[in-house]
Amino acid sequence: MHVAGSTGLATATAARVVADVLSYLDEGVEDFVRRRHRELQQRDHSNAEIWVLLTAELDQRRFRAPALTERQLRRIVYG
Repeated sequence: MHVAGSTGLATATAARVVADVLSYLDEGVEDFVRRRHRELQQRDHSNAEIWVLLTAELDQRRFRAPALTERQLRRIVYG
C-alpha cells in the first residue's frame, strides 16, 4: 500500500487512515451538517455561532455544497 510505504505507518494503520479519509470525503451535505451541529453543540457553541460556522465549513468542502440559508440548515438538523 502506497500510504504505508510513504509514511512508515503499519499497513493496518495506513488502511484505517485511508478508510477514515474516504469516509469523511464521502459524507453527504445533510450528514455533515447534522454531525457538525452535534459536535459544535457539545463544545458549547450557540446555534447562532453554529450556523455561521457551518456555512463557512460547507464552503470549504472538497466538493462544494450549494449555498444553504440558516433556515435550510435548521431544517436539515431539526427536520
